[in-house]
Amino acid sequence: MKKNKIIFWVSTGLLSGMMLMSGGLYLSQNPSITDGLKTLGYPPYMLYILGVSKLLAAAALLQPMFPRLREWAYAGLTFTFLGAFISHAATSTPFIAPLVFTAVLAVSWVYNNRLQSAMA
Repeated sequence: MKKNKIIFWVSTGLLSGMMLMSGGLYLSQNPSITDGLKTLGYPPYMLYILGVSKLLAAAALLQPMFPRLREWAYAGLTFTFLGAFISHAATSTPFIAPLVFTAVLAVSWVYNNRLQSAMA
């Protein structure tokens, strides 16, 4: 049980940290992020939608009181990462980062489920 908690919190902390940093870069209109979205063909307002969504997802993953909210964050991030992968693959831009994020998300989700089932 202790190993499961450690793996869950390390993967969730890493994922949340990546999303907090990413959301901050999106909302601050970092030039490299802005240029990347232009390359992918997305409009500038997507910076705000994705930035706020990533910050909210990070907060939802870190809170322990509402497991249903955490599940929605996992679902939203799954769609975000898969969409990012497809967008990058379709435009022949590097697509490894979305796959890495998806792998860390999967580890967090699996160990979240293990901890939830152990508590039931």
